[in-house]
Amino acid sequence: MEKTKITFGTDGFRGIIAKEFTFETVERIIKAICLYIDDLKTNKNTIIVGYDPRFMASDFAQFCSELLKKFGFSVILSSKVVPTPIVAYCAKYYPDSIGAIMLTASHNPKEYQGIKFIPNYGGPATKEITDKILTFIDKEIIAENNGSIAIKNLEDDYISHLEKIIDFKLIAKNQPKIIYDGLFSSSIGYFDKILEKNDIKFESYNLFHSSDFGGGLPEPKEKFMKHKKNGYVVMANDGDADRYGVLDEDGNYVSPNIILAMLLKYLKTDKNMQGEMIKTVGVSKLIDVVAKKINVNTITTPVGFKWLSQEMRKTLTILAGEDSGGLSSGCHIPEKDGIYANLLILEMMAYKNKTLKELKDEIIDFAGIEFYTDRVDIKLDNDAQAEKLKEKFSSFDSIASFKIIEKITIDGIKAFLDDNSSSILIRKSGTEPLYRFYIETDSIDKLNTIKTFIKENAI
Repeated sequence: MEKTKITFGTDGFRGIIAKEFTFETVERIIKAICLYIDDLKTNKNTIIVGYDPRFMASDFAQFCSELLKKFGFSVILSSKVVPTPIVAYCAKYYPDSIGAIMLTASHNPKEYQGIKFIPNYGGPATKEITDKILTFIDKEIIAENNGSIAIKNLEDDYISHLEKIIDFKLIAKNQPKIIYDGLFSSSIGYFDKILEKNDIKFESYNLFHSSDFGGGLPEPKEKFMKHKKNGYVVMANDGDADRYGVLDEDGNYVSPNIILAMLLKYLKTDKNMQGEMIKTVGVSKLIDVVAKKINVNTITTPVGFKWLSQEMRKTLTILAGEDSGGLSSGCHIPEKDGIYANLLILEMMAYKNKTLKELKDEIIDFAGIEFYTDRVDIKLDNDAQAEKLKEKFSSFDSIASFKIIEKITIDGIKAFLDDNSSSILIRKSGTEPLYRFYIETDSIDKLNTIKTFIKENAI
């Protein structure tokens, strides 16, 4: 039987369980990571292992731990389902840590599982690191059989850290009305525990782990956040809790672009944080408008938090974020963290003593323009189809009735249109067999016109 081809996408290797994602594939990846670490010539020897709620995730985590032990590492294995950002925090701050292994497929459908290496800077592995790991795939490695496994809860130090950077007393004092929708994700037992510990009241739903995520996708989008209540802000996280999702008090989804704009202004003008705004190429122009008004420089990266993380580690950062619901800040780890994001939103609401809906209206008024965004996903059968789509859209001089006046190729192709408010980003997904078309414009009519054009031409 032919071996699975191992590639690393936006954040690690992912595949369908029992098809691409097997114990054999995991063993090949773990051996390559061990050889990569050996090549670093470091004295550090501790590796943290965590896992999400997916089918057999704990079995894969135990298997990884046994392999790492076999090859001489001191393994700290999470005693339970754990969010990716907590594992990343431990990778950075645990004594003698060389990094971490996380078993997760994030927001992918239930049949997927994934594995990623988190270096000891506490963020996603860079392309250089994953490329280097790939060179060790299927190379010989000698077992040392002198490692160890310790099973531990990982959250205590992480929670103590959050209590230093989030004003929980203020949140409890100016208590927003909160619904926490666990969405069967790994944030259960963590986000709710943090709120309870700090006397913050909330209503909750779906507070148990489910390998099929209740029959939906483990994605904090309005479609899956069904427990709305007038006057309450609803908060959720994705499968491994590195992304966030929020509904306002009217039950309307608040896009990450709006959240990033609000938080950037709050952190700069109210908390006096200094530094840059780091954003992926898919983030709304709204961020540029707000950043310019508050005199903050912006840095644009390719899609994927590994690129934001790379910039965060060399640049003083107010906020780093992506339009898919990942963010962090300079006072936190260089990894996206949905738990931290939700807490930061609550702190902002408490500081302003306003509803999320009021804050959303305020930031649009402040910017002086409102943008509308949407995404069209085209399922791919093979790489040839992806290349054909790319060539076709690259050849266009106009999109719908709008001329293309500028293109940038940081990641895929981003075309800016001649109405000076519309853009379209075209790129292949790094996690799923899809070609994605991200649209932004200043009216619903334009949005629908551009969407129709894409669908008609992506055949």
